[in-house]
Amino acid sequence: MYVVKSPLSDADLKTVAEALQGALVDLVDLSLVAKQVHWNVVGPRFRSVHLQLDEVVDTARAHSDTVAERASALGVPPDGRASTVATGSGIGVIPDGWIQDSDAVATLVEALGAVIVRMRERVADTAEADPVSQDIFIQITADLEKHHWMFQAENG
Repeated sequence: MYVVKSPLSDADLKTVAEALQGALVDLVDLSLVAKQVHWNVVGPRFRSVHLQLDEVVDTARAHSDTVAERASALGVPPDGRASTVATGSGIGVIPDGWIQDSDAVATLVEALGAVIVRMRERVADTAEADPVSQDIFIQITADLEKHHWMFQAENG
């Protein structure tokens, strides 16, 4: 059942739909990972890392909504269910329990790096298929790379 019809060709829509769905999954998982680490971080830099993690959560949540709404606008129903996120995310498993501040930073550097690599692939994949979606991926990548840089500088 298609309620909304995309102006894209079927081939372009398939490419863009896969990119948008993948981005949604990665962003939802990134927000969950950052919040999990936020709740469990300990150490001398607790407060600064704790606050910095919430900035990542806010960024990931805002962009996940943009991505989901773009998918909807193209007639692609977004899927952010827990089971979909759990099986489709590019972020590895993070430790459970308390996490030392330096380990929290390293965890976010790794998680952000994994998502950035996949976002850059989406930028390339959507260049011809849909420059509008590509523009969204470019902005997401820029914002995530800024967080990536800041977390890397934490343990520099």
